[in-house]
Amino acid sequence: MRCWCVKLSKHNGINYTNWNVRAVWSNAGYSFIIQTTLSMFNSKEFAVKRRFSDFLGLHSKLASKYIHVGYIVPPAPEKSLVGMTKVKVGKEDPSSADFVEKRRASLERYLQRTIKHPTLLQDPDLRQFLESSELPRAVSTQALSGAGILRMVNKAADAVNKMTIKMNESDAWFEEKQQQFENLDQQLRKLQNSVDLLVCHRKELSVNTAAFAKSAAMLGNSEDHTALSRALSQLAEVEEKIDQLHQEQANADFYLFAELLSDYVRLITSVKGVFDYRMKCWQKWQDAQATLQKKREADAKLQYANKPDKLQQAKEEIREEIEEWEARVQQGERDFEQISKTIRKEVGRFEVGEIFLQI
Repeated sequence: MRCWCVKLSKHNGINYTNWNVRAVWSNAGYSFIIQTTLSMFNSKEFAVKRRFSDFLGLHSKLASKYIHVGYIVPPAPEKSLVGMTKVKVGKEDPSSADFVEKRRASLERYLQRTIKHPTLLQDPDLRQFLESSELPRAVSTQALSGAGILRMVNKAADAVNKMTIKMNESDAWFEEKQQQFENLDQQLRKLQNSVDLLVCHRKELSVNTAAFAKSAAMLGNSEDHTALSRALSQLAEVEEKIDQLHQEQANADFYLFAELLSDYVRLITSVKGVFDYRMKCWQKWQDAQATLQKKREADAKLQYANKPDKLQQAKEEIREEIEEWEARVQQGERDFEQISKTIRKEVGRFEVGEIFLQI
């Protein structure tokens, strides 16, 4: 069993203390105590335990309510079938320990970002997540489930739609920011690949150095010449220290660079996602305008029709439809203006560091 006790900083009146992350053979339990001065919570201190699937369920609920209206919802921690399987079966190896520590850090960053968002903090699902002693078991969080496959298909369809939608951007600010985040995403992904290679190189260097130290020690123990035996033993000790340094450097590269870069790439993807929803909102508005124009053209044609018995009824029906689509166009315009306003505010928070990496 592994256990960490992490001190987290205060924010929004919430003070996270003694967040214990324990990995046991059957599941990963995340226990923490929360103290708060905010009156919106039912008590000043409460302790809860959450499964990893609870975090995924929380993210799914928040994303479904806020992303499509322009709010940047922090990305959910990544799932790993291989890593979780090793923990569940109790396999003790360095990769298993790395996985548990990696998950702990990612959940910590996710929760800090989420409570730091003033709108998300007011959400009843988040409050239930923080306060309730028991939560309903999260659904649609299993890898490769039917719902998961459906979401993958929907994402592919969305990618095709993005390629076919041609938005005539009239706002230079949005055009500039979209290009800025696109460039940042590409640069971070390239850097992430380079750092991943660096981490692998350092780990291989550590393994090879350890093997060399072991060989030198064995030679020293079997050497009859006293001076040479002592020299080989000293060499083995030096190489063992170098191996330790390589391990520490590999871990530092992993947690301070590789993991944070991967997390930041997902965060940039979330930011890009709200721009995509703005484009969908614009497309919905344009589709409503196109439909309204067709209805008006149909109404104009009825004025020249030579069927007076059916003319009046048809005119009434088409005018009702015109009124309905006029309302949809007006609503579409309001929705587009609102999501544009929200995104400007969210990007502003991002740029000043309010939606940023928590290290």
